[in-house]
Amino acid sequence: MPKGYLVAHIKVHDKEGFEKFKAMAGPVIGEYGGIVLARDPNPESREGDTLGLCIVIEFDSVERARAFYESEQYTAARVVREAASIAHLVLIEGV
Repeated sequence: MPKGYLVAHIKVHDKEGFEKFKAMAGPVIGEYGGIVLARDPNPESREGDTLGLCIVIEFDSVERARAFYESEQYTAARVVREAASIAHLVLIEGV
């Protein structure tokens, strides 16, 4: 079964609020078997607009990534993140 990935580009406008989000989301990522593969606050953009922070999280499958994203715990964290930042997130299936 192919791995699943959550790829996020995030522009933070409230650092304190974003730290609260990270504290809430981190344990949930682990609970769903997620592993942060890459995190860069200043990614090198070659095309398109860069929001800021870029993060890639690997899950055992795209279904597991979806379950993480739709979980009650992450939904609560997402509300905090939405107040502290602007984000573009995608779930993708590995090859």
